[in-house]
Amino acid sequence: MQPVLPGDLDTGTLALFVGFTAAAAVQESLEGQGFSGLRFSHGYVFQHLVGDTGPTVGDLAPKLGVTQQAASKTVAELERLGYVERIADPRDARIRHVHLTRRGHEAVAAARRAREALESRLAARGGEKRLEECRELLTELLDELGGTPAVRLRQVRPPR
Repeated sequence: MQPVLPGDLDTGTLALFVGFTAAAAVQESLEGQGFSGLRFSHGYVFQHLVGDTGPTVGDLAPKLGVTQQAASKTVAELERLGYVERIADPRDARIRHVHLTRRGHEAVAAARRAREALESRLAARGGEKRLEECRELLTELLDELGGTPAVRLRQVRPPR
């Protein structure tokens, strides 16, 4: 198979494809560790659940850029898979907060380990220095394109 050459793709498309391929490798690792049913899009939900805030579905919807119905459907799916649970608010039982379950926290930890292993693999391929330079350039480009605040605030949303 012919390799992709640096000039074959524009920077954004190349970065996107690298990101998709890296995400697929992490998902494959998670699946191999028994964390089944997770999709790339679930990561957008998980980013809002790693803290202790426990948002409601209504809180999640605008953060995800979807309708409340779509957010509810995704939360219900993650609930069926055992990654999240809805817990009644102690002051108002009608309000349900979404939290990661123990399995959800374990999946987050496993994903972090998988990304660390992937980083090691990439460093072995291109060298620590080149990989660090690549990360530095990508973070500069992220900032240039206005994506830094969303990353810092854990408000990354899928593109429209």
